[in-house]
Formats: sequence, structure tokens, C-alpha cells
Amino acid sequence: MKPIELIAATLPRERQRAGLSLSQLAKQAGIAKSTLSQLESGAGNPALETLWALATALNIPVSRLIDAPQPTTRLIRAGEGPRALSSEANYIATLLSSCPPSARRDIFRVCVQPGQARDSAPHPAGTMEHVILCSGRALVGPLEAPVELAPGDYFTYPGDRPHTFKALAPDTSAVLMMESI
Repeated sequence: MKPIELIAATLPRERQRAGLSLSQLAKQAGIAKSTLSQLESGAGNPALETLWALATALNIPVSRLIDAPQPTTRLIRAGEGPRALSSEANYIATLLSSCPPSARRDIFRVCVQPGQARDSAPHPAGTMEHVILCSGRALVGPLEAPVELAPGDYFTYPGDRPHTFKALAPDTSAVLMMESI
């Protein structure tokens, strides 16, 4: 199933579960009602920012919008998996593991090129982000105090405050885990 098909199947269910109308969810997510309507009908190609805004407004992990339920074992080869591209930076997030409904944890592999930083609005309250830099160099963390990471470095910070990820070297990659408590 294509990511847009999963979004179209999941979004109305999650919106109804939250007790929100199309207009209410669009307003809370800061997107146009027409954009939301297109996504629910299976049209469009939403940017990562749109998916995170919707997930935040619905108080769910973004993985619930783009990943089908998984079997107990799962192998994702390099270059495979559901991907979301940023509209603001050369930043690609590949979902590696989504959390079950009773948990709040998602794991992504991110691939980033130097240039525009990927600045994120706050995720739901209690969200923490964990980053392990695999290659390159990056400036990561809270907007007011990002930290420069080198390969092998691990950094955790509150994801419920504005935060950033900026590649400082070509082909920067990291494993990013988002958890909500």
C-alpha cells in the first residue's frame, strides 16, 4: 500500500476518534481544509511538516499516519521503507519502527544534506527525541541550544519545544527515536 493510501485510510479514523470535524482538525494543524480533504480522499503528496502538524493536532505519533500494522519480525533494507520528505530542507525521514497503539515511540532513519535546517515545531507534551549520528556532522537539539554531533554521538532533548536538525557535512545520517511519555 502506498503512503498516501495509508494516510487516506488512517486520517479519517483518527480524526473521528479525536472527535474533530474536518474544519477543526485543519485549523488545529494549521493547514487548509482543502488540503486535509484531499489527503482523506487519497490525493496529494503531503510534506513531512504537514504530517507532523496533523499528528500533533491528533495527539498521535506520525507513524500511525504512514505505516501499516507490522508483523512480529520486520526487515527494512537500506533505501527501503516508508519515507517522508521535508518541504523546508533536504531532509528525508524513513520510518523504521512505529509504536503499537499502547506505546508512544517511533524510530526513523534520517538522511540530510547541508543547507536549510529542518526546524520543527513542538510535538505533543512529553515528547523526547533521541538521536544517534551515524555519518557526517550535524547541529541538533533545542533551537536555543543545539549541539554539534559527530558519528557515534548520542543526544536526547525535549521534542515538545522548538528544535532543529542541520547537516554540517554531505550525506549526514542519523537514527532518530521519538517517544512520548
